[in-house]
Amino acid sequence: MESRTKREKNIKISNKWMIVIAVLSLLFIIFFAVFFLGFNKKYYVIEINGVHAGMVKNKETAQKLMNNARKELGKETDSLVLVDIHVNVREKRSLFGGIENEEAIEERISQMMSSHIIKQRERAYTVKINEFTVNLRSSQEVLELLSAAKNKYDVDNQFDVELVLDPTRELNVLTTKVVNIEEREAKEAAAVMKSAGVGEAVALIEEEIEMATTPEDYDLGLQSLDFGDTVEVVEAYVEEGQVTTLSEAIELVTKEQEKNKIYEVVSGDTLSQIAEKNETTIDKIVALNENIENKDSVIRAGDEIIVTIPEPELAVVRREEIYYEENYNAQVQYIDNDSWYTTETVVKQEPVAGYRKVVAQVNYRNEEAVEREIIYEDVTVEAVPKVVERGTKVPPSYIKPLSGGRFTSGFKFRWGRMHKGVDWACPIGTAIKASSSGTVTKAGWGSGYGYVVYINHDDGRQTRYGHLSKILVKTGQRVNQGDKIALSGNTGRSTGPHVHFEILINGSQVNPLDYMN
Repeated sequence: MESRTKREKNIKISNKWMIVIAVLSLLFIIFFAVFFLGFNKKYYVIEINGVHAGMVKNKETAQKLMNNARKELGKETDSLVLVDIHVNVREKRSLFGGIENEEAIEERISQMMSSHIIKQRERAYTVKINEFTVNLRSSQEVLELLSAAKNKYDVDNQFDVELVLDPTRELNVLTTKVVNIEEREAKEAAAVMKSAGVGEAVALIEEEIEMATTPEDYDLGLQSLDFGDTVEVVEAYVEEGQVTTLSEAIELVTKEQEKNKIYEVVSGDTLSQIAEKNETTIDKIVALNENIENKDSVIRAGDEIIVTIPEPELAVVRREEIYYEENYNAQVQYIDNDSWYTTETVVKQEPVAGYRKVVAQVNYRNEEAVEREIIYEDVTVEAVPKVVERGTKVPPSYIKPLSGGRFTSGFKFRWGRMHKGVDWACPIGTAIKASSSGTVTKAGWGSGYGYVVYINHDDGRQTRYGHLSKILVKTGQRVNQGDKIALSGNTGRSTGPHVHFEILINGSQVNPLDYMN
């Protein structure tokens, strides 16, 4: 009995231990599972400038919340907002804690961005005209600016300015298109009529329009208008303070300022005439052109010189048909005389002005008329032309290099060899002059020439003056025809006091007498 009781007691103790072991095992399994699973579940922590902003389940959610916060910040202003933040999204495994409410995280991110705003850029439209740029607040202001430039010459508001995509550019760059309002409306009406089947009737009416035969038949006034400079317009964000008011922009674009342009010299031009034509001064022309030394510098037809003209930033080009009455002169009639030099002319008949009524098409750039074509002319009094007889022979362009002197030797064989110039005997010290204008290329000793001067001329020729006693010019010096350059002498290989004179073309001596007056 006692033995059985003892055995039962041992069984109870054993059962208790088994229960304890089972409970401990279960607790261990639960703890291990929680620990293992907790540290293997990933979260993503969003940090802005090192400060915790929230924890989300994946990177995509983090990016979505950042984008939403940026959009909310942008809704508060029409400007481009720049913020100084560093965003870090890092992976984290955690037993405690978890995913936070997305709306709360987004609000927190937005507040953190707002506290780190460093700069706002304003939305603007940048207008570029050549090298000039100006920023305006809207495309409407751009159109008003361009219209202000147009309206100076379009007083009846016949034309309208449109902004269109520039087909030559890959990016979204706008440019200008100036359209005739009446023509645009006519095209729109024609399109409507065509759809209604009345296009053929309109074509027949147009065919019946007669040619203009009197000034009253012409549609006088502004015919076409456009901008003379390329205009580019782009949408951009600029720093605060860089947007110009519309009134200031109009002042900048339409106000006339001095600009450089190239003027081609025509026959008969002088510096004073060129200055007057271009509303500038001779001093300004000299300052702008290195090759023009002073007001007395020689200019030739075909020369290109820089002049300044008053012109706005945006030029307007237009064509007008105008009517006027005027006295006019007939074209000069010439009678050629092959036995005269071109410097010789005789007026055979004096001109008498005529009178006419004119309709002309005139092309303007701003205020300047650049081209004129007469499309109608009614001559009431015929002009009598001026008749001039003129020579056709090219005159010699070189003068004798001294006054007086006795001609002693010509361009010919002499003493068994060619004498490649001409000589004049004269007392030592006689003034020697430049035969034509040019630049001194040598002034010094020249072996058999003795003291000699070489001058290169504008026509590509060269003259030489030998056997001199004293030289009065220096190499590189510019001289004019008739300037004193030296004194005659008896230096070098010389048989007596005289001056030796040569003309060279392409490096070879020619007979000077063929080229001298």
